[in-house]
Amino acid sequence: MTVFPGYTLPEELRALRHQVRRFVQEEIVPLEQTLDPDAPDIPREDFLRLSAKTKAAGLWALGAPEAYGGGGLDTFSMCVLVEEMAQHRMGLYNTGCGVFGRNPPPAIWAGSKAQIEKYAVPCVREGYESFFAITEPSGGSDPAGAIQTRAERRDGHWVLNGRKVFISRAHDAPWGIVFARTDKTKGRAGISCFVVEKGTPGFTAKNIRTIRTASVPNDVLFEDCRLPLDALVGREGQGLELAFDLLVKQRFPYAATNLGVAVAAHRMAIAHAKQRSTFGAPLATRQAIQWMLADAEVEIRACRWLIWEGAWKADRGEDARVEASIAKLNSSEVLGRVIDAAVQIHGGYGVSKEFPLERWYREARVRRIGEGPSEVHRMVIARSLLR
Repeated sequence: MTVFPGYTLPEELRALRHQVRRFVQEEIVPLEQTLDPDAPDIPREDFLRLSAKTKAAGLWALGAPEAYGGGGLDTFSMCVLVEEMAQHRMGLYNTGCGVFGRNPPPAIWAGSKAQIEKYAVPCVREGYESFFAITEPSGGSDPAGAIQTRAERRDGHWVLNGRKVFISRAHDAPWGIVFARTDKTKGRAGISCFVVEKGTPGFTAKNIRTIRTASVPNDVLFEDCRLPLDALVGREGQGLELAFDLLVKQRFPYAATNLGVAVAAHRMAIAHAKQRSTFGAPLATRQAIQWMLADAEVEIRACRWLIWEGAWKADRGEDARVEASIAKLNSSEVLGRVIDAAVQIHGGYGVSKEFPLERWYREARVRRIGEGPSEVHRMVIARSLLR
């Protein structure tokens, strides 16, 4: 049984959290106020300027292994920090605007030394984007059964054929991780993992327009896409193991991002309720508003502990797939409810471009689908209970 290590975070982690909080509030939030409210990124010159500051402060690529230029922090620590990194207008889809560095898909660390040096290290060092491609038109939340993309050995190459959908950043990232079926007779053991570079013949990506105007996913097609034999990551047939590991490690920071934006929206709602008056009295004196704020506070605190408990379990090397589903399910739904309450408390301002709430409101709807829809996570949790 996992026991969480007390109620007080380590001093070093609390200090890092304070540094991140100050940086976001003093550097990122003011900059965003000068940009288009739906901007997906900050200007390149600002990215380089702010990245230099985080590197100088020791805040760069905190989740990547120390041996490859990162901070070496575990999943739990990153969840604590990501909650702070997300508290700005672009926070749901560009956490910290990337100026704290970017972690490559975890599966790449199972690759060869040459693969790590060629792909992962530059990604960590320079903050490059990368992508991972699991979801297909036939389904995305069941990689064991849904993956139909094929990889065949042919003339000294791997040849990929198939289609992936709703893949983030595949149109501009220099490389990514792709999961494909290498042996259709082996079921779960017949899936493998590959690294694919941008510009590889037969690999194309086009945008899919969604409610999320600021960050566009891609429809990815592989048509006789030829890869060298050393594009295989890990062992042949190890793909499903790497996919599940990737999904678990992605879902806790994903949940922490949801939490961070919920915290920011809740903070705005409290401030507005204290400042805004109706019929001669502050909104904060109205019981209806008080209860909305109280319910949001309870949900936020419970959400945080579900994320922390699951991340701690994952860091101990235990099976945390159910905890990852719980954290993702709860955080995405809490996010939606907290933002909805904040919009209601702000009234007309809540749906204006003047505040980030309307953008968060739209983007929060997607978070109940991304990283697996709520219904699938409920199925996972129930299956574990009834097994």
